[in-house]
Amino acid sequence: MTDGTTSLLLRLRDHLRRRRLFSAPGTAIVGVSGGADSVALLDLLHGLASELGLSLVVAHADHGIASDSRAVGQAVGNLAKQYGLPFELGELHLGPDATETGARKARYAWLRDVQRRHSARYLVTAHHRNDQVETIVLRLLRGSAPAGLAGIPARGRGGLVRPLLAFTKAELAAHVASRGLSTHDDPANRDPRHLRSWVRTELLPLVRDRLGARAVDDLVRAGRAAARERRAWDRVLDRLPELGLRTVPGGFDIAREQLVRYDDVLSEALVRAAARRVGLVVGPRKAQQLVDLARRPSGRWLPLGNQWTAEVAFDRVRVRAREGGKVVEGVEGGEERGSAEFGAFRVTWSPEPAPTRLERRAWTTWLSGAGWEVRSPRPGDRVVPMGGVGRRPLRRMFMEARVPRGDRPGYPVVARGETILWVPGICRSRDDLPRPGTPAVRVDVTKHGESQADGRA
Repeated sequence: MTDGTTSLLLRLRDHLRRRRLFSAPGTAIVGVSGGADSVALLDLLHGLASELGLSLVVAHADHGIASDSRAVGQAVGNLAKQYGLPFELGELHLGPDATETGARKARYAWLRDVQRRHSARYLVTAHHRNDQVETIVLRLLRGSAPAGLAGIPARGRGGLVRPLLAFTKAELAAHVASRGLSTHDDPANRDPRHLRSWVRTELLPLVRDRLGARAVDDLVRAGRAAARERRAWDRVLDRLPELGLRTVPGGFDIAREQLVRYDDVLSEALVRAAARRVGLVVGPRKAQQLVDLARRPSGRWLPLGNQWTAEVAFDRVRVRAREGGKVVEGVEGGEERGSAEFGAFRVTWSPEPAPTRLERRAWTTWLSGAGWEVRSPRPGDRVVPMGGVGRRPLRRMFMEARVPRGDRPGYPVVARGETILWVPGICRSRDDLPRPGTPAVRVDVTKHGESQADGRA
């Protein structure tokens, strides 16, 4: 290697060590577009992989937008072969009318799929210092809150790593030139019809011409300052136990009474920080609406965009990512034993003699005979509680059990025909109770990742 190439490799090694970006060994999926930035990333990581304990897999997404995209994919495949690395090619077939946003979403969805298939610890991309500057400018122009001006983080959710943010595009281009590596220059990167390309080719050159090169350094420093403030707000969350922040896969919830006691400006900053923990970006207007929502009665809800919703659930404000259009299928217990998924729940059943006593609010029960099913609640459903009197509306029982309204459509109900036999964790019906010691079917319901479906048992 030339001195310049060796110098960049050593600087990257020092940067990775200081930032602990690859803190443990494992498989790393390296996204390679074929441009100078990603080719430099692959070459540099290949030189450091052994000491970092990384097993590299080269991944190239062919968007199917440009006419020469297939040739670019072949070139990246040849580069992977040159390094002796596994190669993954994704043909996305987006067509020439695809937008930047659409292409990015499709690319990351495919890269995440590659990461899952390889059980890879890391997904590595070639974002560099110039990308960081462009991102800060774009977010400023779009009215981002201060936390958004932090730009692109070096580490992201799901093992995403961006190790080149400390280095400029020019440094990376010089590296691949000195190494004699073939690269592809995508004309779309210079097309001012794309907003990011306009910022890159027209706006930033004007800023540099008027204010000098230092203006770009100032933007980077502003981004670092915003990142420090964002980290500070994240740490504030851990110093407010009374807020009761709870994060779960796909969402979070907080104590609404405590939230509204704070000054609104503070409450909105805390809401935005909590949302960032689960990968949700909440702007100032939505943050204000969330705080206002916390003052409203239980059951009220607010759409946050991109399948995210917020709901007042009794004494909590819950924010969740919804799987749009997904239908919860019913489960029929026709076999003697079995198991099935019901939305967020798992149902298992097997033959077992009925016990002497059944619990009314348990997550396990026994049923006599076949012909039962697990289904979603229906309007007008009523239950005759074991040990109770009269038929009670299921809607009322959900309220008493403090089941959030947003969870009710996917809550499991065990029925035979029109008769509800059991609402797990809430109520066992007095209908069709098996006699102690007689043949019966034991049914267990659990929520994914929990020994019981929740704390109401």
